Amino acid sequence: MDNNKTTLEDIISLCKRRGFIYQGSDIYGGLSGTWDYGPLGLMIKDQVKKLWWERFVDNRTDMYGVDAAILMNPKVWISSGHVDTFTDPLVEDLKTKKRYRADHILEAAGFSVSGKTTDEMSAMIKDNKIKSIDGNDFGEVRKFNMMFKTNIGAIESDENTVYLRPETAPGMFVNFKNIQDTFHPRLPFGMAQIGKAFRNEIAPRDFVFRVREFEQMEIEYFVNPKNWESTFEHFQKEIKEFSHDIGLDRDKLHELEVSKEDRAHYSSRTVDFEYDFPIGKKELYGLAYRSDFDLKAHMEGSKADLTYFDEETKERFIPHCIEPSFGLDRTILAILGTAYTVDTMADEERIVLKLSPSVAPYRVAVLPLVKNKEDLVNKAKEIFEKIKNIAGKNGIAKSKIVYDETQSIGKRYRRQDEIGTPICLTVDFDTLEKGTVTLRDRDSGKQEVVKVEDLEGLFSK
Repeated sequence: MDNNKTTLEDIISLCKRRGFIYQGSDIYGGLSGTWDYGPLGLMIKDQVKKLWWERFVDNRTDMYGVDAAILMNPKVWISSGHVDTFTDPLVEDLKTKKRYRADHILEAAGFSVSGKTTDEMSAMIKDNKIKSIDGNDFGEVRKFNMMFKTNIGAIESDENTVYLRPETAPGMFVNFKNIQDTFHPRLPFGMAQIGKAFRNEIAPRDFVFRVREFEQMEIEYFVNPKNWESTFEHFQKEIKEFSHDIGLDRDKLHELEVSKEDRAHYSSRTVDFEYDFPIGKKELYGLAYRSDFDLKAHMEGSKADLTYFDEETKERFIPHCIEPSFGLDRTILAILGTAYTVDTMADEERIVLKLSPSVAPYRVAVLPLVKNKEDLVNKAKEIFEKIKNIAGKNGIAKSKIVYDETQSIGKRYRRQDEIGTPICLTVDFDTLEKGTVTLRDRDSGKQEVVKVEDLEGLFSK
């Protein structure tokens, strides 16, 4: 199968069948916009986070990791502009009262909504006689704030209202002073965070692409305003290199310069990194030049001093900020959509996930040829322990090596193909007699006979 023909339904089916991702609250009929990661999906997710952290934090000397609270003082969201501007255009079916994203309705009808106000969208729906999926008229388009509200403490009141954060960025901006006071960094420096965010999406859709609870990997990188352009270009390159680290297709990644009318309220320049998903070309990552918007806003709102004093030039100023933003759930969808392949092997159609070894749930599967021969099974388990120890010596988690003896060898090969295991190591009767095992390559199906004593050198390489 051409990967361009892979459908979202193909991905969803595989994810549930093999334990990557399940519908949230599945046995109760689910909850729209929520998804649970199963064991294999979580293994991919954790590996992506590890690679991201290694590239952007561990392998640098100018980055500080933080893990800010999800609940924040509500004044944070007033200062950041989220209370007033973090909205989507909502339109309601006048008869059924079902709610829809007005921009999605218009785009599905073939209209561009770039830069359109709610009044203009209302007019477009009315003038073009666009109906709901139930065939009814729509009401007026209005702004809908996507932040989830809750109350803190025992009493429900406006004074006790707090929000679940809709993005992780403000947790870093409000810690800017703490990092300065504690670590005394010199510009340029950044703060990095991986964490959950929540948005009350009007119409969650497209599997894990648009959801109400999701995970972000974000950086707020502070610079002298004179140097923002070179830093912006640096992170453009880093984003592309990271996408290669996790096995995405360079030819499917596209940069889009976002027009002024379509940029977020805080951005002076934004480049969206779009990717060819099974649902089409959609935004995967973002890179924004936020100028001094955030620190200035929080300085005004909190009355705290968020300026920076340059010891060399003796200047005091508010640093500007470059923000690379990565949606983790969208990354998982991009990885699965890129890897999902249907081909033919031994005159039989198979589904195979051609995952990069860097993100595959398992690196090696150890398989005894049959499970009803005790000496063969014992030898296979001995080799399984050997491979785990080799993995540990080479910085690979032992959990990345799996043992599988259920069903026929052919069905086990197909199962490992579907979950993306790059190498299957088969222990057969020649192992007992000659001390050899068979290595099978996931993508080509080619098999190679090697001596057990050579495994350490082979897998170390």
